[in-house]
Amino acid sequence: MRNTRRSIKRLPILLTLPVLLLAACGGHQTTETQVTDTKVVASTASVERLEVPSEIEIFGTVEAERTAAISSRVMAMVTAVRVQTGDEVRHGQLLLEIDPQAAEGQLSQARGGLGQAKAALALAERNYGRFKALAEVNAASELELDMARMQYEQAQGAVEQAEGAVSAASSVAGDSQVVAPFGGRVVQRMVEIGDLAAPGRPLLMLESTAGRRLALTVPETLMLESDLALGDEVRTQIDARADLGALTSTIIEMTPGADPASHSFRIKVALPVEDIPSGTAGRAWIEGKTRALVAVPTTAVLRQGGMSLVVIKTDDGRASSRVVTLGERLDGQVEILSGLAGGEEVLLGLTSVPPAGALVEAS
Repeated sequence: MRNTRRSIKRLPILLTLPVLLLAACGGHQTTETQVTDTKVVASTASVERLEVPSEIEIFGTVEAERTAAISSRVMAMVTAVRVQTGDEVRHGQLLLEIDPQAAEGQLSQARGGLGQAKAALALAERNYGRFKALAEVNAASELELDMARMQYEQAQGAVEQAEGAVSAASSVAGDSQVVAPFGGRVVQRMVEIGDLAAPGRPLLMLESTAGRRLALTVPETLMLESDLALGDEVRTQIDARADLGALTSTIIEMTPGADPASHSFRIKVALPVEDIPSGTAGRAWIEGKTRALVAVPTTAVLRQGGMSLVVIKTDDGRASSRVVTLGERLDGQVEILSGLAGGEEVLLGLTSVPPAGALVEAS
């Protein structure tokens, strides 16, 4: 009785084991047949190794073509301000007025000095004429004639000096009305009515509306590698104006030497557009040394599950997928940072990844 029960308990185990073996063998055979018989028709291209110039991104700031800090040579009180921040002004337009009394007083003093000098010149000229006449009849000595000539020439010099003082005072008096040196826009107002204007103190900041530049600070290593020169073109972009796309700009200004503190060069490029506010951030790409890279046609790259893949043709003519890391796009090609070494054959124009081991036929 014990032997019978023991046989019955073992029976399910013995029956189950052959079933599992048969299922495992049957599943392996089906998969192998499916992979071997699948074919994929596609054109191929070789993975290239290229030598391309590296592009270094440099950040900069947009500046106006002309910028001026407006000040006055008159030290006096500001009596009127005719413009506000943001106003557009034309060349010669009145910007602000300064109390003219001090300047007019200096001008009056200069004119008075000129009158005195002219009177002294007239007297010296008559005395010199008298001594010349006396010397001709031996009624005056040579010393007296020389002294008269000296006084006459000194009087002439005093008149010229007084005329210069009048001209300078007139110029300063004209600064009581401050006008725009060029057409542009008021970007900053630093004075109010009642403030004291003084020589060298900025009153307004004015910038031109025409012409925009991108000021860049280029490291000395990149500057020496790229060998930039005036007139060279660089690719630029304005961050806040993505609608403009890539712009071709020309180098119009560059420092002859590096800044000893930052070890960098300062260059400016002329932007082909003008409706960009000054102070806007921008960037430029400057070519440096060449670098080696691996590239494939963009049609060889597939996207699947958040990954980038390419399908290569193995030596025995079968398909094998590779996960790759993409880099920069290069005129119909894309850089491969990892996943390919160069020289492989990749399949083009696929819409999905074929099964591994599928036979590849040329289209």
